[in-house]
Amino acid sequence: MEYIYAALMLHSAKKDISEDALNATVKAAGLTPDPAKAKMVVSALQGANIDELLKNAAAAPVAVAAPAAGGHAPAKKEEPKEEKKSEEEAAAGLSGLFG
Repeated sequence: MEYIYAALMLHSAKKDISEDALNATVKAAGLTPDPAKAKMVVSALQGANIDELLKNAAAAPVAVAAPAAGGHAPAKKEEPKEEKKSEEEAAAGLSGLFG
């Protein structure tokens, strides 16, 4: 994820998004650069219009919950509702504890 953030920072600064630039940005953040991740991000962004991607991402609805692997969302369990007890019932319950 740090490489995506680094790429966005470089794009915002109107700098070239290259492997060296990504590794330098990640290193400047105090992390250990991983050349394989930098190469993967650069190749994924090759020819991509980042401004258009950001514009589309901002307009996309946010998913609340993803379905489970089987394609079915897990059923929600309803919590049993506690009935309110009267003060007399509560006192009777306490008297059993203290004799």
